[in-house]
Amino acid sequence: MEFHKKNVWTVAGAAFAVLAGYWGLQNLTLLGGALGAMVSLIAPFLLGCAVAFILNVPMRAVERRMGNDKRTAKLRRLVAFLLTLALVSGVLALASLVIVPSLGDAVSSVSQQAQTFFTRLPEMLSTLETRLPELETALQTLDIQWTTLSAKALELLRDLGEQLVNTGVGGVLGGMSFVGSVVSGVSTFFIGLVFAVYLLLQKEKLGHQIRQILYALLPERAADRILSVADLANRTFSNFLSGQCLEAVILGSLFIVTMPIFKMPYAVLVGVTVSLTALIPIVGAFIGCAVGALLILLVNPVQALLFIVLFLVIQQIEGNLIYPHVVGSSVGLPSIWVLVAVILGGKLMGILGMLVFIPLCSVLYALFRQFVKDQLAERKISPSKLRPQAPLAPPPVPPVKKRPSKPGKLKNPQSDGQKPL
Repeated sequence: MEFHKKNVWTVAGAAFAVLAGYWGLQNLTLLGGALGAMVSLIAPFLLGCAVAFILNVPMRAVERRMGNDKRTAKLRRLVAFLLTLALVSGVLALASLVIVPSLGDAVSSVSQQAQTFFTRLPEMLSTLETRLPELETALQTLDIQWTTLSAKALELLRDLGEQLVNTGVGGVLGGMSFVGSVVSGVSTFFIGLVFAVYLLLQKEKLGHQIRQILYALLPERAADRILSVADLANRTFSNFLSGQCLEAVILGSLFIVTMPIFKMPYAVLVGVTVSLTALIPIVGAFIGCAVGALLILLVNPVQALLFIVLFLVIQQIEGNLIYPHVVGSSVGLPSIWVLVAVILGGKLMGILGMLVFIPLCSVLYALFRQFVKDQLAERKISPSKLRPQAPLAPPPVPPVKKRPSKPGKLKNPQSDGQKPL
């Protein structure tokens, strides 16, 4: 076997990968700490990339409607960015204007219910007092070890007191740590926002620089493949974001339209809340259902049960008809794989996994489908072999041949049990 320079580098790379993997398995704690520190360091830039990607979807649509005149390209980009920012801010402000007054009404309803409860409290206590002899008799029949229960209660109180003392010693430090966390979060958000603005205003220039780096460091075929996959991922994630927003608007509109038919309160508040929570795939609507049922329960418990039934009906329509077709068709992923992606993403990464796994599985699905097509074309498989074969028909049953009767022989009527004439 001849050891060329290429073979030597391949063997060396494989040996280095094996050694690095073994070291990582032996030092998982150190590796996890290093990865956590690196993620916290680049967190503002990751946040900026996420914000820029989300804002780029409506911004690109606005730019397409403004024409392609190269002389006003910079001005068009700035105007499109300002319009997108105003549009997103307007949607958030409108949602706040709908949610805040309705929440105020809900809080006032809760206060009224509390006042009614405290008004009826003396009556409830008097009713309880009349039934105290019955309760005392029932308690005497129970075998309760009051000494053991009191000892357990004193032990719990002592442990709670020790925890409060220990917590009080570090209370000042904990408060300073909380303030530091808030300041760090605010600074991370603003740095990410500034970075997102730079990405949106200079996205063509950054894309050109990335292409130069790829073609300078990698073989041309590998660079072409990376750019092709990146373009597919960009289109898939953008279509998923658009489809998810459209599905959330449709679901919220269904609640806004149907709830007044059954005379349920807080129709607009519940519809907007469901629309916001429905941005989380499949399970987000259940969070909105819990909020809506709680708000309606404060007004009328019977209508709260009716709302849950209405939600289940709308959820069946949305889960079986709207979501798979709107979101599934927007990312090019069949309905069954949309459900599988949501389940796997939720198990592995929670809500973030649900948001990421659908477009990610769509990219993998498209790449694997293209790989299968290329392999079939390379092997020159006949298309007739790829179609499902029709089941074979059962063999025909031969007809039963009747034995011919002998001519001239008359049938004896007595043999059939018939009386002779």
